[in-house]
Amino acid sequence: MYICVLLVTLSVLAIILENKVYNNGNANLIRVACIGDSITELPYYPNDLQTLLGTNYTVGNFGSGGATVLLDTDKPYMDQVEFVRAKNFPPDIVIIMLGTNDARTDNFKSIENFVSDYMKLINEIQALESNPKIFLAKPPPLFDNELDLKSENLLDEIIPRIEQIANEEGLPVIDVYSALENHPEYFWDGVHPSSDGAAVIANTVYAAIILSTESS
Repeated sequence: MYICVLLVTLSVLAIILENKVYNNGNANLIRVACIGDSITELPYYPNDLQTLLGTNYTVGNFGSGGATVLLDTDKPYMDQVEFVRAKNFPPDIVIIMLGTNDARTDNFKSIENFVSDYMKLINEIQALESNPKIFLAKPPPLFDNELDLKSENLLDEIIPRIEQIANEEGLPVIDVYSALENHPEYFWDGVHPSSDGAAVIANTVYAAIILSTESS
């Protein structure tokens, strides 16, 4: 029990210190929070995005490997410390790229809850005092893999639901799926992009942010 309390305390202290650094060092920068699963966390597309956006922006990587939109799974994104960190950033722009792990067979059983669960995530972000602009990204395609992640689940069920949410809420969509659908060579295990794949994601996100900035 004492170990659990200590771990929680250390996590809270880490979040407080991280937030202090952001507030002290980057107060005048545009803050971009990249929310996602391991595709955000591991290939480091946020690092490439930071390079593309330049010194007027600060990009935060809040990816959590294995995370889902669906709440009835073993790792809902909303329950992860990365979500707390993302909200405390605090962001001016939020890129949400989730849905890949919802395509896993055992998680997909709750797919009918996807829209309502995604809306809960969005509503928490919309409630932030920073009033961030939210982009919904269609996740990259799934190729042959050993992780039980089904391409048909993603393409036929999850992506249409992301489009539905974007239409109903008037949120911009970033089509990462189409940018990579003809490039299986950019995925080292059929799921996670290589450095080349991460660069494609970063460029696609960058284009959406710049287009939105120019049109506002």
